[in-house]
Amino acid sequence: MIKKISNKHPFPGPGLAIRILGNITPDKVRILQEADYIFIEQLIKNNLYHQIWQAYAALLPVKTVGVMGDNRTYEYLCLLRAITSEDGMTADFYDFKKSFMESISNKIVNNIRGINRVVYDITSKPPSTIELE
Repeated sequence: MIKKISNKHPFPGPGLAIRILGNITPDKVRILQEADYIFIEQLIKNNLYHQIWQAYAALLPVKTVGVMGDNRTYEYLCLLRAITSEDGMTADFYDFKKSFMESISNKIVNNIRGINRVVYDITSKPPSTIELE
């Protein structure tokens, strides 16, 4: 149990709220919890979790048009971020295989009501930071 806790990715002090840009609502928290759970569980399942220094899902204050079945949707955009680092002062994005990204995108979009698009942040630190806010 101690190893499981000590090898866990860093988590921001404000929790998931810092990963919801814009107004925070109970529905957005639910959506993000589900997306983050799927992302982290798939990293663990695919033996990628310990190759990554920090990974998370974020919910952007942008809605996009999509198509689910025969209907148009207007839902949120989910951003995924996974970085490698030695100390958090500099970081590079993790280079996932295309098949993993396709799989995780499909799992999120097909299983979470409220998200119809997934993007992956490939910005290094610097110039960006690890978290969005």
